Amino acid sequence: MDLLNTLVDKGLRRELPTREEALAVLATSDDDLLDVVAAAGKVRRQWFGRRVKLNYLVNLKSGLCPEDCSYCSQRLGSKAEILKYTWLKPDEASQAAAAGVAGGAKRVCLVASGRGPTDRDVDRVSKTIEAIKEQNEGVEVCACLGLLSDGQAERLRSAGADAYNHNLNTSEGTYGDITTTHTYADRVETVHQAQAAGLSACSGLIAGMGESDADLVDVVFSLRELDPDSVPVNFLIPFEGTPLAKEWNLTPQRCLRILAMVRFVCPDVEVRLAGGREVHLRSMQPLALHLVNSIFLGDYLTSEGQAGQADLDMIADAGFEVEGAGTTTLPTHRARQGGGCAPCGEAPGEAAAEAPEVPAARTDLVAVRRRGAGTDLAPNA
Repeated sequence: MDLLNTLVDKGLRRELPTREEALAVLATSDDDLLDVVAAAGKVRRQWFGRRVKLNYLVNLKSGLCPEDCSYCSQRLGSKAEILKYTWLKPDEASQAAAAGVAGGAKRVCLVASGRGPTDRDVDRVSKTIEAIKEQNEGVEVCACLGLLSDGQAERLRSAGADAYNHNLNTSEGTYGDITTTHTYADRVETVHQAQAAGLSACSGLIAGMGESDADLVDVVFSLRELDPDSVPVNFLIPFEGTPLAKEWNLTPQRCLRILAMVRFVCPDVEVRLAGGREVHLRSMQPLALHLVNSIFLGDYLTSEGQAGQADLDMIADAGFEVEGAGTTTLPTHRARQGGGCAPCGEAPGEAAAEAPEVPAARTDLVAVRRRGAGTDLAPNA
């Protein structure tokens, strides 16, 4: 297939595909799916070999968020029956993080619901970062606390944070349909603040919210321009009690095409398979390892993932290896330059794709987290 040969060549040169090429990946047929995975896999192996980085989430504060993000079980007005608790103490968070590190996680992601941290919150998280680093030498810590105010990114960096996560989630054109309490520009500005403070930027998307192929390409091209070091790809978990509870738009095949498109657009970036993989990829998760080089281990913020040992077994069975603590994740040219993609190409017209038939919703696969942080039960790691 000429399209795939072209995309592989561009990916090996770190050259941006055209919008038309990115849209064409999403429009490929199921008959061509394995060819698409194999082609994107060549690009993945060029820059990351067969290594898989493990990340572990610690939800520092669950629920009770004043923002109205339609996809989120912690949103204002959510009726999802999730765990709700206020800030974990530093020692509690450190204990939760240690479980993930013991399971093989190289990075711990500290997440707190809310619009953004107060200065007191930054002090609290700074103490948590210090506690985690004191107990786990060499572990990376990424903070995800919402919109940042002036000086807060610098304070987190001084406390030992290595990275900051703030996702764009969807295209600028449709952002107002998903969230009204803050803007797309607010999110972009927070990523810029993190980068300016010397933090490694982590910013990604959520697929499956009813967006078009053009929307998906828009947000991924915006991410390429924003230039984060890691791009998490989430697949919507349609929690009952949220506005998007009925949005079951994804198939395992479409998820793989989305991941392949992201890899072609961001060939040398850490592409992370994030929330929703168990719900939507199901038994086809191992194929995704040919496209991504990073996953979350165990549970997510408010939903349960598959057992940590099952993740490790999947990686080994698929012929991949867990990335060690002494290995640098990013290719040397990105690590040396502080991240960065090749110059972007021009964007020709868009191709329309026929919508695939959507299967019946698998609501049985959504399991609310009841263990780990905020409970008396052992975490899944």
